[in-house]
Amino acid sequence: MEISSLPRVDEHTEIVTADAHAVWQAVGEVLDRSFSERRFAGYARLVGCPDRTAAGPRPLAKGSAYPGFHVLSAAPGRELALVGRHHFSTYALVFRLDGTGPGRTRLRAETRARFPGPFGALYRLLVIGTRGHALFVRRLLAAVRRRAEEVR
Repeated sequence: MEISSLPRVDEHTEIVTADAHAVWQAVGEVLDRSFSERRFAGYARLVGCPDRTAAGPRPLAKGSAYPGFHVLSAAPGRELALVGRHHFSTYALVFRLDGTGPGRTRLRAETRARFPGPFGALYRLLVIGTRGHALFVRRLLAAVRRRAEEVR
């Protein structure tokens, strides 16, 4: 899948008072903890995702997976690209880490997605239109910030 071919949905940013290495570790820990909940596996099964369980190498690398996502690319301390698909959408969630000064990192989460057909349009309305997706991503970023800052 070519991420750049997917339409941009949104991007959220969090400034973290920790270096990129600590933020990278926190991203992996938070994603592991968040996506290990049974409800994500059930949801992935319900909407027809091929990736339904957490699997693959840790720390995160190409071949790692979560319910609904698999790692397309992982550049430790710089970028993590997760991609997925199901009956109603093809999507990507890309985490980018940029140093902003000594001991500070900008963590960005960019979402790209395509929602084909009438059911895709309805799904987009339910997930994006209600701001549920934005709330979920902001909570993930805040959890990463808290985790990275507590271990620095």
